[in-house]
Amino acid sequence: MNKTFSTLDRDNPIIELKSIHKVYGTGSAAMHALRGIDMCINEREFVAVMGPSGSGKSTCMNILGCLDTASSGTFLFKGVDVGKLDRNQRALLRRNYLGFVFQGYNLLSRTSALENVELPLIYRGANKRDRRQRSLAALERVGLKEWASHTPAELSGGQQQRVAIARAMVVEPAVLLADEPTGNLDSATSREIMALLGKFNREHGITILMVTHDPSMALFAKRTLRFLDGLIAAEEHNGSKH
Repeated sequence: MNKTFSTLDRDNPIIELKSIHKVYGTGSAAMHALRGIDMCINEREFVAVMGPSGSGKSTCMNILGCLDTASSGTFLFKGVDVGKLDRNQRALLRRNYLGFVFQGYNLLSRTSALENVELPLIYRGANKRDRRQRSLAALERVGLKEWASHTPAELSGGQQQRVAIARAMVVEPAVLLADEPTGNLDSATSREIMALLGKFNREHGITILMVTHDPSMALFAKRTLRFLDGLIAAEEHNGSKH
């Protein structure tokens, strides 16, 4: 790479997609999941992504999360052309700059909340003392330090999602990708989780892209992108006061 992540101008957009296409299959069986997506996400933004099933939003998020690659077009992350990175370099980008929160929590069932939060730090090679301190601090930020020794089965759905958020945040990612983070929660708990994400966005400067089907959850974001038939069909500025 000609640029390194540490020396890039932070005034630049953190994410840029230019004419991104994604095609599965070939010939008459080809399915065009994305048909020329253009997107610009600035640092510290909180953006909601909405759209019906099959609209392309999940495919786009997989590309942004370096879990998939585009068929054509340009994906820039902090000015670096992700399409020119090899698999190992994409894995490093994902590990060092991205955090993920999913609808299903994805916690290891037989390990404690603390051990679940430590996992990304283990992958980074952090020593035991450092990862324990950082993980306890992350649990404290989500209000669960006293639950550190509890397994997921001993936690409510909202508490499990807080653990998942702590796990994503313990590495201090530049971007958090959240896929239906409140999909399994009741409305009151959903608002609590969204308020927590909003706090991380405002106070820690984490850029957040969140897929949701719930318009009331999208209002926590400053901007909403609506996908339809593989394109961004509309953009709304929410003026969030949360």
